[in-house]
Amino acid sequence: MKAIDFLKKMNKYEKLEKIGEGTYGMVFKAKNRENQSIVALKKVRLDDEEEGIPSSALREICLLKELKHINIVRLLDILHSDKKLILVFEYCDQDLKKYFDSCDGMIDPNIVRSFLRQLLCGLSYCHSHHVLHRDLKPQNLLINKNGELKLADFGLARAFGIPVRCYSSEVVTLWYRPPDVLFGAKIYSTSIDMWSSGCIFAEMANAGKPLFPGSDVEDELRRIFKLLGTPTESEWPEMINLPDYKHFPNYQPIANLSYVIPNLSPKGIYLLKKFLVCNPLKRISAEQALKHGYFNE
Repeated sequence: MKAIDFLKKMNKYEKLEKIGEGTYGMVFKAKNRENQSIVALKKVRLDDEEEGIPSSALREICLLKELKHINIVRLLDILHSDKKLILVFEYCDQDLKKYFDSCDGMIDPNIVRSFLRQLLCGLSYCHSHHVLHRDLKPQNLLINKNGELKLADFGLARAFGIPVRCYSSEVVTLWYRPPDVLFGAKIYSTSIDMWSSGCIFAEMANAGKPLFPGSDVEDELRRIFKLLGTPTESEWPEMINLPDYKHFPNYQPIANLSYVIPNLSPKGIYLLKKFLVCNPLKRISAEQALKHGYFNE
């Protein structure tokens, strides 16, 4: 897009206020002057040394425009010139992290169930279209005024590569990253998103208290193994061949997760355990999880 065309398209949107700064750049609330709708403008930072926008990133983002599901934030428009990239998304009022902050220490179990179902519906749709998120966390789950939960930043992790550079205090956190990735796995499958979903499920049930708030990779793995038990070679044969594998003490799993997450029903605990399986090949899929008895309570 030529600079003059970029400015013309940009002029269609009136910036109202800055609403955040995430992994990829600043986000503004804006108004579409043509139809008066409220949108979110995400200005993507490009490395100074980059020559324009990587074609692979543009290709990936254009694919996101085709993802149409009620539980995925719609990418409405893509504005780009040689040096600038601005993504226009539908606007949502808050993210799940802010929702936690407003809950005063308790989230209704029915809302937890509703949010998890919506998260899984969005993931099931994306996974069936061969798209992974790879950076699920409460800040990337948006909630609108109708109580609809929507996945955001979907695919941007893939478009711009992981790990991404950290531009603000909202770093790409380790807290939702599975053991296989923490041990340096380079090949990702849908299981990466399922582990993150389990961590978010536990956090929702615990009114915003993270399950594995590690300070670094080693601390994160230790927290996981202390809760779930250190995997054995028979449980996860591929583990010792991962690039960054290191030996950990033989921790025994906590027998009853209800002590850690008291507000979750027995069926909820049973489902949570199916997300939090160290061996990625044995983790539950989004489609399987949606059929679980927890959703019939």
